[in-house]
Amino acid sequence: MSTLIGKRAPQFKAAAVINGNTIVENFSLDQFIGQKNVVFFFYPLDFTFVCPTELLAFQEKLAEFEKRDTVVVGCSVDSQFSHLAWLNTEKKNGGIKSVTYPIVADLSKTIAENYGVLAGEYDIDEDGNSVFIGAPIAYRGLFLIDKKGVVRHQLVNDLPLGRSIDEALRNVDALRHFEEYGEVCPANWQEGKDALKATAEGVADYLSKH
Repeated sequence: MSTLIGKRAPQFKAAAVINGNTIVENFSLDQFIGQKNVVFFFYPLDFTFVCPTELLAFQEKLAEFEKRDTVVVGCSVDSQFSHLAWLNTEKKNGGIKSVTYPIVADLSKTIAENYGVLAGEYDIDEDGNSVFIGAPIAYRGLFLIDKKGVVRHQLVNDLPLGRSIDEALRNVDALRHFEEYGEVCPANWQEGKDALKATAEGVADYLSKH
């Protein structure tokens, strides 16, 4: 898998469910360029086990992302109709009712493929037939896309490994701090803690205090 860091996020237009109850066609991340950062994340499938914990955890922190001029958008290889059914299923029944951020349908798997998170690939067998090798779903990929549409953070987990929503927020904070103050953020940096100037003197000064 090649990295997308520093590159324009792959563009797409696809069906999506917004506000938990409305299907829209031709949803695109381009609508946020110049206005919002985007946390765009992939999950394997609707109606599974780890996935609802992640989607609901993003919803619980949604106001924190919004305070940081950041929108959250999910995506899986399910259809928009599967998304809508899952969004209308109660939590006690394994659903994600209450989730309001957009969830994109990638039934063709091209969005996952373009972002480098498809858990397999198409090939040709010995009889000349097209076959899929691996799992035809997305890994747990997460991309922080800035207001210019450029990928600034990329994280990909294997299917069994759920993500930390707080870590996604931390990276949003780090990007905002860098853009506002020009300071880079050291290991385990949190909002409100010291950052440092990207110079030898700046590093030495930071290390002398820590």
